[in-house]
Amino acid sequence: MTTRARKWLAYAAALLVLLAVFALYTRPLIMVTLAEQVWACFN
Repeated sequence: MTTRARKWLAYAAALLVLLAVFALYTRPLIMVTLAEQVWACFN
C-alpha cells in the first residue's frame, strides 16, 4: 500500500469517527448521560 493510500485511509477513518461523534451529540439521552458522568467525577 502506498503512502498516499494510507494517508487517504487515515483521513477517511478520522472523518467517520468525527461523524459518529456528531451523530451521538444529536441524541438528547446521550447528552444527559455524558453530563451525569462528568458531574459524578467531581461529586
